[in-house]
Amino acid sequence: MYARVIFTLLLILCVSFGAEGAKFIQTQYTKPFKAVVEFYFDNPEKIGPALGWVSNLVYVLSNPPYNYSPEDIDIVVVSHGRELPVFAKENRKKYESIVERIESLSFYGVKFTVCSMAARQFYGYSEKDFYPFVTLVPSALTELVHWQQMGYGLLIPQVLEVK
Repeated sequence: MYARVIFTLLLILCVSFGAEGAKFIQTQYTKPFKAVVEFYFDNPEKIGPALGWVSNLVYVLSNPPYNYSPEDIDIVVVSHGRELPVFAKENRKKYESIVERIESLSFYGVKFTVCSMAARQFYGYSEKDFYPFVTLVPSALTELVHWQQMGYGLLIPQVLEVK
């Protein structure tokens, strides 16, 4: 009897480890796809890699097999860290390639919001200082909770420094 149990366990292990590779599963996502993305970085340059996370969402959902239209993808970026100067018109030259990526994503329906408290308190910015594709909100923290209460999944890009 013990021999049968051991044989069965060995057979299961052999089948498990003998597989050729991982199994791919095509997840069925629900429309509209709703995400709120928090940008809170200690360096404005980190917004570049973080935009890669947002671009990845848009790319996967807008291409086969999903083929979502911009109306099916609802992404809200909430920014409240040291990356805020990237959104200010006065810094376009310095962050031009990043601004172009942000503007491009806004054409796909990604909404970019900036915490007005942080903008005013840390940089002295007001509404007139930002691009037309940026919306100021009262508080980033309140905004993040609001969108989650509305059923949006929270995504917080991790941008690591390679040393």
